[in-house]
Amino acid sequence: MVGSEGPRRSVRDWAVDSLSFLVAVFGGFLLYDDGKSDPIAPWLLALDFWAGMALCLALWFRRRWPVQLGVISALLGTFSDTAGIATLFLILTVAIYRPFRTTAMIFGLNLICLMIYIEVRQKAETPREVALWAILIYVALAGWGLYLRSRRQLLQTLRDRADRAEAVARLQAQQAQMRAREEIAREMHDVLGHRLSLLSVHAGALAYRPDATTQEVAGAAETIRASAHQALQDLREVIGVLRAPVGELPQPTFADLPVLVEDSRQAGVPVELNFDAPGNPPDHVGRTAYRIVQEGLTNALKHAPGQAVRIQVIGAPGNGLKVEVTNPAPSKRFGDGQGLLGLTERAQLVDGRLEHGRTPEGEFRLAAWLPWPA
Repeated sequence: MVGSEGPRRSVRDWAVDSLSFLVAVFGGFLLYDDGKSDPIAPWLLALDFWAGMALCLALWFRRRWPVQLGVISALLGTFSDTAGIATLFLILTVAIYRPFRTTAMIFGLNLICLMIYIEVRQKAETPREVALWAILIYVALAGWGLYLRSRRQLLQTLRDRADRAEAVARLQAQQAQMRAREEIAREMHDVLGHRLSLLSVHAGALAYRPDATTQEVAGAAETIRASAHQALQDLREVIGVLRAPVGELPQPTFADLPVLVEDSRQAGVPVELNFDAPGNPPDHVGRTAYRIVQEGLTNALKHAPGQAVRIQVIGAPGNGLKVEVTNPAPSKRFGDGQGLLGLTERAQLVDGRLEHGRTPEGEFRLAAWLPWPA
């Protein structure tokens, strides 16, 4: 958690800080020799002790202000023995929490202050020995701190990568769900649109045939009932995929094309079918061809009722499959064209192409070429 004064310490942080404080205080008492090894002024000796104890207390804030406390510890190191262990902890802290450049600056400042310490405190040891041991300890602590910093950065990088991977996985799942919904929408449009168009044709025939016999009315009513029942079954199948895996959508086959055309003929639509495609194309190509013919018949029923429809399905392995639906074009088109957009996407998904529009003869033509490998 992050508060107004920075990140809160964890239980582990509290334990480490407490141990660091105790070690610094205990080490300070050991290093403080009451002026026995080097006679200095009493005031400086007292300042040595109290400044060192104050720096030990400041270790509780070393995570928040590592550089500032590192500078203060270097300055106190010019005369204080008691601050020695606390200074080492602060050098380590700067190396862990700050970049290498900042660590090098604090390291250099401590070396300069070490030279001043040797001049201020005349110890029994030779200055060279004091300087050598201090430099070795400083280098060891700085190196250890830089290693810990690099390790933490590596772990953080791995965590970030894991978080990004989870985010990408969630995004891919959302995209897969969206594609499934789009597939369901296409199925609902293709299946129900065709069924409802047949219903509309039969109902329109009843409205425009007031002189129809009882037998004809009963036949049309039975056809409407059967078509409505089939539309309800199709709707149940499409909605049922919401509870099933994405790949289990109810799909027609290429062999169902003649049945589709025959249903339209029974609805009173004059359909001329030229079917010359021996064999079975790949399933995804056959389903796309079926949907193109279905959409063409649906549009013809809605926008040019009662007009003749010509359908050509010609192809062979190695040559591709040509699908064409032609009917007289109405004076203007209705609808939002979502079905044609969906067909274009279907054709592109199987590496085919689709085109549609008015011909110079005044007809509406829906044509597609789909690959059919040898």
